[in-house]
Amino acid sequence: MSDFHLQRAVHHLRQGGVVLHATEGVWGLACDPFSQQAVARLLAAKQRSVSKGLLVIASQASEFAPELAGLSGTQRSAIEASWPGAHTWVVPNERFPAWITGAFSSVGIRVPGHPQARALSAAFGGPLVSTSANLAGRPSPVRQLQAVRAQRELTGGMRCYRLPGETIAPGRPSTIRAVSGGVIRA
Repeated sequence: MSDFHLQRAVHHLRQGGVVLHATEGVWGLACDPFSQQAVARLLAAKQRSVSKGLLVIASQASEFAPELAGLSGTQRSAIEASWPGAHTWVVPNERFPAWITGAFSSVGIRVPGHPQARALSAAFGGPLVSTSANLAGRPSPVRQLQAVRAQRELTGGMRCYRLPGETIAPGRPSTIRAVSGGVIRA
């Protein structure tokens, strides 16, 4: 991925747009989690209910300091030991708006194992929504060609910029764990 593409993607995000990007196992859609309009566009494009909530990624664990601060040392250590990687943790929400958390008082957070996803968040300067790039109930794209097709299906007037890239382990979405214990998605 070139700096040119990364800077264009960041510009797009700052303008309230959505970016199609590679993650560990599937292609994802990223947007600014604090932009209600960007999140609303993303949810409408996916035909996904806001009540389900969305996951948030960051370039490093310190970007989730507010969410990690209220956890025990053991919980923080377990989370930080799994990052970067395909491990999403559901933790008590401290700052994300209702259009991110949906019907929950918690939020899913991850420092991805994919360098492109981390670079996108770092260049943006903060956490990003990252959700699979598919219509609700449809298979997630795992290859770039599938992502291009999905982009056409999803856009429907939504501003979307595609970062060139590839997934690391096609077809393997992140594991989702509750910080209180238990696996939500293996």
